[in-house]
Amino acid sequence: MSASKNRQTKNSSSLKNELIKPKIVVILGPNASGKSDLAVEIAKKFNGEIISADSRQVYKGMDIGTGKVPIEKRKDGLYYQGIRHYLIDVVSPKKIFTVTDYQKLAKMAVKEILQKGKLPIICGGTGFYIDALIYEYQFPNVKPQPELRKKLEKLSTEKLFEKLKKLDPRYAQKIDPHNRRRLIRAIEIITTLKKPMPPLIKNSPYEILKIGVFRPPKELKKRIEKRLIKRINEGMIEEVKKLHQNGVSYKRLYNFGLEYRYISLYLQKKISYEALIEQLKTKIWQYARRQMIWFKKDKDIKWIKSKTAAFKLVKKFLKN
Repeated sequence: MSASKNRQTKNSSSLKNELIKPKIVVILGPNASGKSDLAVEIAKKFNGEIISADSRQVYKGMDIGTGKVPIEKRKDGLYYQGIRHYLIDVVSPKKIFTVTDYQKLAKMAVKEILQKGKLPIICGGTGFYIDALIYEYQFPNVKPQPELRKKLEKLSTEKLFEKLKKLDPRYAQKIDPHNRRRLIRAIEIITTLKKPMPPLIKNSPYEILKIGVFRPPKELKKRIEKRLIKRINEGMIEEVKKLHQNGVSYKRLYNFGLEYRYISLYLQKKISYEALIEQLKTKIWQYARRQMIWFKKDKDIKWIKSKTAAFKLVKKFLKN
């Protein structure tokens, strides 16, 4: 073969390799759907490692309330059932951790997993974090504005959403109107830049399989209630008390939402134990429904009802 043909063959092979996108699997679903256990099973079967896509699991000491798997610490990282987990316990709950911070660290984790020749598996219920990782979103580089945040914290969640709608109607349609932290951050960015949020274009450097864990509403509601009682019995109230004793303010705990919000109110004697349980049952269920509304907008998600169905999807995806 001539030198010219050799070069052409090498160039053609190089171009082909550049066009082949790395494969990643996303396991998503609402609270208490069983996505974490499924992700571990898939990782075991298909030589994978897991990246958490949960906006609260990044915080140290927030374990029971965020549903972290029981982590075993080793020299080279965090493991559960022999599977390496990333983006868990990366920052103090006293510090601000943005979606931009998550995106940077999660992309590094994907790269590390691929370099090992393993399958990256993204698992979580925070849809915005999942999208930030798998798509090439460019977020504005705006530092936290303490004075503005103080003013915004005084507004109700409803008023924050109304404010965002006036500033950027297009972006307001895409955000969870109940998520205070995200509403405040969006208003902060728009106010600082003095222009609307840039559009989020769904380009991806990866070939993606999205698997959604489906549970009928009645079953999911029962799972939520059963899991809540289990977490209370495991020491979730004591966990929140310890976080406060270690310097995390009640205001900060309140802003983490759900379990941390209502347990902080209970510890301040602002609600009774009975009210704590009932309000958490209601609020977690409402949050799970909002998660499903977010996910149902994505027509690429393949919803499954069994582990076997998930295995078949992954096997076919990796073969292609």
